[in-house]
Amino acid sequence: MFNTQSYDVAIVGGGMVGLATAIGLAQANINTIIIDAGSVEAVSGEPKLRVSAINKASQTLLENIGAWQYINQERLGGYDTMEVWTKDGLGSIKFDAKSQNESLLGNIIENDNISNSLIKRAAELEQLTHIENVKVANIALGDREAWLTLENGDNLTAAVVIAADGANSWVRQQSKIPLSFWDYDHHAIVATIKTEVPHQHCARQVFLSSGPLAFLPLNQDNLCSIVWSVSPQKAKTLLAMDDNEFSKSLTAAFDSRLGLCSVESKRLSFPLKMRYARHFARQRLILAGDAAHTIHPLAGQGVNLGFLDSASIIETLSELKLQGKDLGEYQNLRQLERWRKAEAIEMIAAMESIKRLFSGDNIFKKALCDFGLNFVDKFEILKTVFAKQALGQKARLPKLCNTNYSN
Repeated sequence: MFNTQSYDVAIVGGGMVGLATAIGLAQANINTIIIDAGSVEAVSGEPKLRVSAINKASQTLLENIGAWQYINQERLGGYDTMEVWTKDGLGSIKFDAKSQNESLLGNIIENDNISNSLIKRAAELEQLTHIENVKVANIALGDREAWLTLENGDNLTAAVVIAADGANSWVRQQSKIPLSFWDYDHHAIVATIKTEVPHQHCARQVFLSSGPLAFLPLNQDNLCSIVWSVSPQKAKTLLAMDDNEFSKSLTAAFDSRLGLCSVESKRLSFPLKMRYARHFARQRLILAGDAAHTIHPLAGQGVNLGFLDSASIIETLSELKLQGKDLGEYQNLRQLERWRKAEAIEMIAAMESIKRLFSGDNIFKKALCDFGLNFVDKFEILKTVFAKQALGQKARLPKLCNTNYSN
């Protein structure tokens, strides 16, 4: 006879969004299991290539769920200014934290650093079960509960399943949720770069006709992480170059803003696609993070949008629990779905508009971009609007992302 464990919530996917969601639910006394197909190694040595720009709202979430204290602070790349300009153009804009009464606009953090902090916090919670290196073999979403069978033979039930298993979500596919998507026809090249001139804790981005190039400050004064968005053909050419050739091309593309650049790591490339699930919730199911949506990385907002999903899910399910309502009944999840879909659509539309506006060699479009950047840069009220977006300060923030939150 099979032994079946029962939980309030089963989360499939042990990435940053899944872990944050699990911790917040467990803090709310919701019995939660998180099933991770892999595991995370401790961060040490050279900077990891996959990093995230964590804004104030996301940091506040991590603080409120007790994970921020476990972040390796020595590996943080805090930035207090942001600078954006057009390649060989006349348009530029600069934001600073001081004008917003903040010490920082955000932090560049290795994804593994965030994940490790979440794993440490998760281990402290009695209401949270975290299993690693195990995949889900079968899932069935019923009217009254969900059933999951793991590849190790274990069986479990839950009132609701949260799919946080990434852009190619297995749970989403098994649930036959349609996906809207388009290929950006760009690849992102990531690498660690040493610069001749210190970055001075400034996050910089230049818009080239071929796509944006970002230099994100790391914890050492002359180290940056780059995200270079280029066509697949250009990516192939850049990856085939030796380190010296690549460094020269990078320096030229970046207008030598930080002097001569030298690549300090291997270079990775991955294709960029917009994905948007037609449904963010169904009976017994919620999609979160990349399983629900992926966006262009030009503004570094992907993981922050995912953390907003986490905080919103925690808030919604916690309120349902207090009200004694069914956590997985679709009728109870519809408001959450509308909330998350609206913000995702807004972000997707904004990223697509910026990408289209700043790409290409059209002289009139280029002049419009230059004028727009300079116009906003001269008016503090407009700059404040954009700065608040960078900080993640929205009209409706989930409670856990609000600095005034208290249990």
